Amino acid sequence: MDVIMPVIPLLLTFSLALLVVAAGLASSRGDFTYVVSRPALLLKAFEAIMLIPVLTAMLVIAFLPLSPAVKAAILLMAFSPVPPLMPGKALETGGHSAYVYGLMTTGAIFALVFVPILGALAANYYHVHAQFPLAVVARNIAGGVVIPLAIGLALGRWLLKDAAPRLTRGITILAHVLLVVAAVPLLVGVWPQMMMLIGDGAAMAMALVVFAALVGGHVLGGDTIADRSSLAITASLRHPGIALALAGANHADKAVSAAALLFLVIGFLLLIPYLLLLRLLVTTEA
Repeated sequence: MDVIMPVIPLLLTFSLALLVVAAGLASSRGDFTYVVSRPALLLKAFEAIMLIPVLTAMLVIAFLPLSPAVKAAILLMAFSPVPPLMPGKALETGGHSAYVYGLMTTGAIFALVFVPILGALAANYYHVHAQFPLAVVARNIAGGVVIPLAIGLALGRWLLKDAAPRLTRGITILAHVLLVVAAVPLLVGVWPQMMMLIGDGAAMAMALVVFAALVGGHVLGGDTIADRSSLAITASLRHPGIALALAGANHADKAVSAAALLFLVIGFLLLIPYLLLLRLLVTTEA
């Protein structure tokens, strides 16, 4: 298992990259620049995706008695946007495709710019020796967003335009399979550590961060439920590949990886009632 664990962040990044390829295939011209070209939307995205999760994480760490590993994992996940499964989940709730895909691009830019900066500031503030290399983040963004997006756009708009819908479905299924393949050994490897975290306040602390991001994204998302849900999902689901890669770069204890995975699981669990509430709201409006 110890031999497999270093490969997991790469497998997670690759599976998420396939989702980006599928997004590129399904997108229309201008979708991925929709948010960054609109300053008002970009500011709201920054508040929801970066500002609210990071500030909430710092407050939780300051006021709740948490272990160092849990504190590190909460900060790493709060620093790491570009959420998993975001395009599919947001589009399933009726999200505007240009806004959904535009938020994905925005999250990638935020990660590239702010993860090294916030990491350095946090290391200095908390007086810990930790590194947040730009190269680590850049590799994840390049391998997980930039390159697959270019591939998806090339396939969908020039090379295999007629087959794009069928190809999108096939790639999406493969990406989900690889996510499961990556998750199983990861869960097996850190399950004991995860279970130890359940009763010491870690789960509640993580839930507070995710809940704040969900509420913040929903409030800031716009006038329609679809756009609100798109930003809420983007803000609340974080990128495990970046967080785990940074943990590995700092030779962190396995407990940090376990806590980061627990954060991801809690994010998905809290998303379930939120999606059910959205369906209720949509049904009521109809």
